[in-house]
Amino acid sequence: MTNPTIADAPFPGIVRTLDELRSDIGEPHPAVQNKVIACIDEHARAFIAKSPLFFLSTANREGLCDVSPRGDAPGFVRVLDERRLVYPERLGNRRIDSMQNLLTNPEVGLLFVIPGYDSVLRVNGRAWITKDPELLEGLKLDDKQPVAAVGVEVRECFIHCPRALKFAGVWDTASWVPAAEQPDSMRMFKAHVKMNGVALEE
Repeated sequence: MTNPTIADAPFPGIVRTLDELRSDIGEPHPAVQNKVIACIDEHARAFIAKSPLFFLSTANREGLCDVSPRGDAPGFVRVLDERRLVYPERLGNRRIDSMQNLLTNPEVGLLFVIPGYDSVLRVNGRAWITKDPELLEGLKLDDKQPVAAVGVEVRECFIHCPRALKFAGVWDTASWVPAAEQPDSMRMFKAHVKMNGVALEE
């Protein structure tokens, strides 16, 4: 069956095969091909311990994707052993997009970031929502347990090259958008809500 994302693509010049991609890009170096490990070793554990932020990628049963940030003090993600880690799900806006996806599709991708450092750590695996009292106790913040936690069984773990963050200059304060020119998130929020027929008071 033809991939509908290709057949219905609203763009010209669509690439249709892996062979076409490889003819343009070439093959990866053997070291790059073999950098992926199926566990959390001492290096990955140290990286995660220093990271106050990661980006979580999930998809529902139909394949509709979602990416959202998770942040807290460094060490908020606990490595339980070489194959498992767990992170807290604290009460937020109650949309629970990621957790809803996990109920029908456990596959996840996590991208860990350390401020000031250009390389990132990528972890892929399967995830489950848990309310285990012992796990929640170990994830307290200001003596308050999270509403739930997500445990991840690691299938792939590898360091990702610094090119993207380095070229973006995300840690270079001289490149930051001045406060007066930054997008107004509340204004954007209200405009988008209004587009869906809901008016909010100022």
